[in-house]
Amino acid sequence: MSEITFKNITKYYGNVQVIQEFSGTFHDGEFVTLLGPSGCGKTTMLRMIAGFEKPTSGEIKIDNLTVSGEDNFIPPNKRNIGMVFQSYAVWPHMNVFQNVAYPLKIQGVNKAEIKSRVENILEAVHLSQYINRMPDELSGGQQQRVALGRALVGNPKVLLLDEPLSNLDAKLREAMRFEIKEIQNKFKITVVYVTHDQTEAMAMSDKIIVFNRGAVQQIDSPENIYRKPVNQFTADFIGKITFLRGQSSNGKIKILNSEQYINYSGDKTGDVIIAIRPENIVINNNNNLNSNSLRGVLKNSYYLGDVNDCRIDVDGTIIRVIAAGNTYNNFKIGEPVNLAFSEYLVFEDDGTDQTKILS
Repeated sequence: MSEITFKNITKYYGNVQVIQEFSGTFHDGEFVTLLGPSGCGKTTMLRMIAGFEKPTSGEIKIDNLTVSGEDNFIPPNKRNIGMVFQSYAVWPHMNVFQNVAYPLKIQGVNKAEIKSRVENILEAVHLSQYINRMPDELSGGQQQRVALGRALVGNPKVLLLDEPLSNLDAKLREAMRFEIKEIQNKFKITVVYVTHDQTEAMAMSDKIIVFNRGAVQQIDSPENIYRKPVNQFTADFIGKITFLRGQSSNGKIKILNSEQYINYSGDKTGDVIIAIRPENIVINNNNNLNSNSLRGVLKNSYYLGDVNDCRIDVDGTIIRVIAAGNTYNNFKIGEPVNLAFSEYLVFEDDGTDQTKILS
């Protein structure tokens, strides 16, 4: 268990800055996820913690030990860190026991202790019954658990995971999320997890750090990242959302290119962006609009079993609504419908992060 502290960390490759200045602390026993699109800098951050990359400037401490700084640099094998990569990196010529035992063998641990520690770890990662199996006799999820066991067997201070589930199929990814979180709770270890999958981040994290182009957009709990994003990038990257342009004045927002309004009690005036999560909209046939309703026409409806995924045309802007699956036959294509909002966000329309805004 350990705390990781960053002070004014930057990283350049030549003249290209891949990590803008970052300071912060990952607390002891915390599950921290570095989240963002490909190329945003999250894996570079992980590699700097591991010691595979050296910061261009700044300092990284694990507990009170400076592992990367202006005057010193501790190599990866001296940092007492466990790491699991996107590829399983399981040695094909070794069975499960030998794979997990390998770090202890390198450290010169005696055979009796190796046997005890490996057996304990295999029980924790639910692989005891496969102890003598070779990697080609294991599923992808089982191989990833071998890699996880190997990373944990040396009692590392920190566990680093670099997109460890991206090679697994959807159902197995979902199952492994909860297994990794269960293991982290069992060992009370500090975990830093890299992913571009927002569902993984939401399901497992105590803290999420959202990156874009090397800059931290927001550091917060999963709930606040989702419900209180600080900007349009974070709102758009986390979950499903529709953006509407509008004009705010006198306690109302007029929808752009429309004569429809919604009430607004916030402090933003002038050009604004309304951000609406599709699950926060109720679709109905009621012709009586309230203060937070818009009128539109059902353009498409997709039955997905548990949900009815709809597209509503509101005066030329398409709004997505996710309704209960049993509402699928309640509305017809081309039929006027009413959209009532239970929750929405308003951002200033400053011309940034507009690439996915529908207009």
